[in-house]
Amino acid sequence: MGSATVLLCLSAGSLMALGMVMLYSAAMVHKGAHFMLMQAMWGGFGLLACAFMASIDYRRWKSKALWKNFSIYGYIIGVVLVLLVLTKLGAVRNYSRRWLVYGSMSFQPSEAAKLGLILLMAWYAERYQRFMGTFWRGIVVPMALTGLMLVPIFVEPDRGTTILLGLLVCLMLVLGGARWWHIALPALCGILFFVYSISNDSLRSDRVRAWLNPEKYGTSIAYQQWQSILAIGHGGTQGLGLGNGRGKMGFLPENQTDFIYSVVAEELGFYASLAVVFGFGVFVLCGIYIAWHAENLFGFLIAAGITFLIGMQSFINMAVVTNLIPNKGMALPFMSYGGSNLLMTLTMVGLLLSVAWHRESPGTEIEADDLIDPEMTAENA
Repeated sequence: MGSATVLLCLSAGSLMALGMVMLYSAAMVHKGAHFMLMQAMWGGFGLLACAFMASIDYRRWKSKALWKNFSIYGYIIGVVLVLLVLTKLGAVRNYSRRWLVYGSMSFQPSEAAKLGLILLMAWYAERYQRFMGTFWRGIVVPMALTGLMLVPIFVEPDRGTTILLGLLVCLMLVLGGARWWHIALPALCGILFFVYSISNDSLRSDRVRAWLNPEKYGTSIAYQQWQSILAIGHGGTQGLGLGNGRGKMGFLPENQTDFIYSVVAEELGFYASLAVVFGFGVFVLCGIYIAWHAENLFGFLIAAGITFLIGMQSFINMAVVTNLIPNKGMALPFMSYGGSNLLMTLTMVGLLLSVAWHRESPGTEIEADDLIDPEMTAENA
């Protein structure tokens, strides 16, 4: 377990360090060191949150009641819902209202929803493990709880995060004991709904057309994807050299956020971009190892949820940059500019480390109400 946690920290730290360097390079023409310094500040907050979460026994998150029988998950859902609703009062960026803004600072509530949803699904699957094989308790109820978070994210609109979290919940439910064939019908309904939604949304349907034919629409709706492809092609195997990229000269929009991977490929070349993929691969493998060796279902689902969330998000981002899938507007974990994403990603890494480090320590005291499930007692009677 020690080797897995060391490798996990090394991979995360290396990706974050490379991200800082590339942020400075991407913004040196227009912003200088501004993006790098802001990212370093949020990274400092994130490392403090990581250390805090790693130092706390993760089992406290399933047993600690803050007030009478109202568990911490009620507060998590409540806070996340309030933040998501308040986003409707936030700033509009790129045709979406996803940020709470105060002065020069901004926060994206959907990043907090990721952690809250992982904790909620892990708690639910362990507490009601006996019923996870049923359609009602194993699928309908947890998906209804999931909908409380996903609906506000969907209407921001943020289709990419909605799809990502929907896939994550399905995966966690199956790992928690739900029958995969029970998920088939709700998943099919979700796919049909998204197809209908995208077909009636000109911005998203344009992204699909741009993905299918980026060269044809390279000067209009596919401009960003086409410039990303050109930047990767310019880099070749060796790269143009650190700081010598052309895309950052105003050709590639959002090169410091969603398309930071194209800056890596252009300036450092194919081998460096492949090393980034390797770094995420090491992180995912270490996370899977930690999940597999967790001492209970709660820890297993937390570790698996965090690992697959970061792994899927990194894959989606790099697939978008290389035009394997339509543009989703999703950050690359550890590397893309964005304080909310970096802060919450490091917080989740801390929780993942807690699962690895608190395997043999005594568990926290369980509240009396947690030991007896009234519904189970009634059914047994």
